[in-house]
Amino acid sequence: MIYLFPNPYSLLIARFIAGIASATWVNFTVLYISYYNSDESNKAVGIVNANSKMGQLLAMFLGGVIATGFGIRSIFLVSLIVSSIGFILCLTVKERTVEAKEGKSKGFRTIIKDRRIIHISLLAAVVQLIAYSTTFAFTPIIASSLGARDFQLGLLTTLFNFPQVIFSILAGTLIVGKIGERNTLLIGFGLITGVCFATPFVGSLNLLFGLQFLAGIGNAITFAMLMSMVIKDVEDDMMTTTMGFYQAVFGLGLTFGPIILGLIADRFSLTSGYLTIGAVGIMAIVSILFVKEREYNN
Repeated sequence: MIYLFPNPYSLLIARFIAGIASATWVNFTVLYISYYNSDESNKAVGIVNANSKMGQLLAMFLGGVIATGFGIRSIFLVSLIVSSIGFILCLTVKERTVEAKEGKSKGFRTIIKDRRIIHISLLAAVVQLIAYSTTFAFTPIIASSLGARDFQLGLLTTLFNFPQVIFSILAGTLIVGKIGERNTLLIGFGLITGVCFATPFVGSLNLLFGLQFLAGIGNAITFAMLMSMVIKDVEDDMMTTTMGFYQAVFGLGLTFGPIILGLIADRFSLTSGYLTIGAVGIMAIVSILFVKEREYNN
């Protein structure tokens, strides 16, 4: 649509349709995890998240190359070709048919009564709130004030995404195997919260780049762990509903994070906004500490 009819209206309509398509990430994730044994959910989530981040990194790199050499409009033509290949590959996908067990009440009401799922979903919302209010919204403003140009602003996002390719897998395999799910979460939240507190006080771009790399590690660890934890011990016929609820809740974080930080920054200062968002991270850490050990560790 955008390639054939490039105008503001087609862009808005296409973005809306793209948002609907993005919602199928719920089904995609659950389908992929279903190919693994129940005790391998951490590994499956790590792999699917790592591949997702790899795709984003390639898209950012190739998008820049294509736009520079052939113009921005050509990016949509290349994307059309790639997505068409994806559509064809989807026709070969096989899935297991899962039937709900008789005599049990299934659905949304079952999920909202589960305190573990609610807690994990809210933690995921905090992760998204921190990332989208800082890295994807106001951290580039801080970088610009330190003299960053277009290339350096792009590098800022790349340094955030790059470690996620590696640590999405490590979080669900090596790290959790060594220290357990609860401690892995604490490390991840400690990193993203610490970076949030430190970012408004940096005095050089190189230091800011280093902080973004650490934030990427923390984001990868927490996000991969929470996604695998939310479907842990969930029955097959409830996985899609559970994952849908989980992603709807964390969607609130990425939606309202930039708004909250922006309002605080406008009323007080950008530093106050970062400190407030960091305080939300502290509250998340405290909530994890109050959860009983057996509810997190294998």
